[in-house]
Amino acid sequence: MYEKILQPILFKFDPERMHILFVRIGKILGATRTGRFLIGLFCEFEHPALKTKVRGIDFKNPIGLAAGFDKDVEITKITSSVGFGFLEVGAITRYPYKGNPKPRAVRLLADQSLVISYGLKNRGAEEIEKRLRKLKFSVPVGINIAKTNDPKIKGSESIEDYLATYRTLSKYFAYVTLNVSCPNAGDGCLFQDPSMLLKLLDAFSRESKTCPIFLKISSHLTEKELDEILLVVEKYPFVDGFVVGNLAKRRDLLNLISPREKLDLIPSGGISGRPIKELTTKMIRHIYRKTGGKYTIIGLGGIFTAEDAYEKIKAGASLVQVITGLIYRGPTVVKKINKGLVELFTRDGYKTIGEAVGKEVD
Repeated sequence: MYEKILQPILFKFDPERMHILFVRIGKILGATRTGRFLIGLFCEFEHPALKTKVRGIDFKNPIGLAAGFDKDVEITKITSSVGFGFLEVGAITRYPYKGNPKPRAVRLLADQSLVISYGLKNRGAEEIEKRLRKLKFSVPVGINIAKTNDPKIKGSESIEDYLATYRTLSKYFAYVTLNVSCPNAGDGCLFQDPSMLLKLLDAFSRESKTCPIFLKISSHLTEKELDEILLVVEKYPFVDGFVVGNLAKRRDLLNLISPREKLDLIPSGGISGRPIKELTTKMIRHIYRKTGGKYTIIGLGGIFTAEDAYEKIKAGASLVQVITGLIYRGPTVVKKINKGLVELFTRDGYKTIGEAVGKEVD
């Protein structure tokens, strides 16, 4: 019903307005037991084969909502009813930011993709912390931390910006993702540079660790660039893994077929969805093989079906995330992916997710 009836109607409206609308609806439905129950009737699916434990955290299933949808921690009460096993909120920065100039989101229908340029729009760590004091989560929730999108904050101040948000918010969450790869901030990818990443991780190594820590990296890195990052990360055992990967800036690698006039609406925006599917799977496979499965990998990028999720799991991802797939396929996509994964596990003789992780690489 969503794809045949609702989607064509919703897609006639500005994607950012629709995003805001669905966050508001999710917030309203999540506020009551009745709302959560009704959504759960359509969207929840549970099976023993989907349960998994990663870095000491129990997940009812491996499908998470990626950072970028719930920017300000507003819909955590409804996500479990939609069927998600976890979610990642944010990105959240030390100081609030109103976002880049509009338009900040454009649909690429031919590519089943979005061009995104929100620029780390969020209410800031101090305001978010007030909300967190009253919240209890029904599934594991991670926080995506980034540097405030302000070009005046640079050098050592950028590192302190990350640290301040971590100190304020990390205690509330199951895990922390350090976003070193946002493509839509003034210097968002700066900390992927090995020399800068070294300085950032060195500073974090002196902090008290409250939960698992991951790095979110770009989806268009070469094997050489990945290896340089891995050499740095190996020096810091507190890093538990990677979120692979962020929006892609390298449009020349994506074989996009959408009209040029659509792409030119946000010429510098990052690309999500189907076009980055193969890139991120290749990166997951390389990290898993290169490190012998040492690091936990959360995979995303172009996951629309159970087969898409299974591909990333077999490449080395212990968990996966969706966001563009949710927008294109609707809220029941999570249930469909979970049901499909159980069928795929059964077909291949796996009783748990853990048995399938990295099997394509082995």
